[in-house]
Amino acid sequence: MIPGVTKSNTGIDEISWNILGQTYVPKQKSEASMAWHATLPKGTFVPPHIHPTQDEFIYVLEGRFDVLLNGVEAYAEPSDLIRLPKGIPHGIFNKTDQTIKCLFWVAPTRKLYDLFWALHNLGPEPNPADVVAISAKHEVDFLPPEVE
Repeated sequence: MIPGVTKSNTGIDEISWNILGQTYVPKQKSEASMAWHATLPKGTFVPPHIHPTQDEFIYVLEGRFDVLLNGVEAYAEPSDLIRLPKGIPHGIFNKTDQTIKCLFWVAPTRKLYDLFWALHNLGPEPNPADVVAISAKHEVDFLPPEVE
């Protein structure tokens, strides 16, 4: 990891990814961990998925997350920390009329940095099947949608 300060409105190497309509700005990356600032506009979400090789954390700065963690619904508000252990299915949702701002991090980094580049390069409205296939190659496994 390169020592230093990543300023508030910038990311590593001025990177800003568009991931499924959300903005992810990487703040720190090493083999052991990766952190990014995320902005989730109203109505955006990350459907249920599993990180089999990483623990994930979300520190909420603004807004309210609805969380599905191993089939249990919860929510998180500013100053709350969401803990998402590896191997446990989880999804995050912005069901409010406000934008959510938060800090994510994972440990270890594994293939997530490369996944974000791959998803960013799919463009603003990617095919969901492409997202699922690319994610699986980068150690993030999306769950099939629930049938009602």
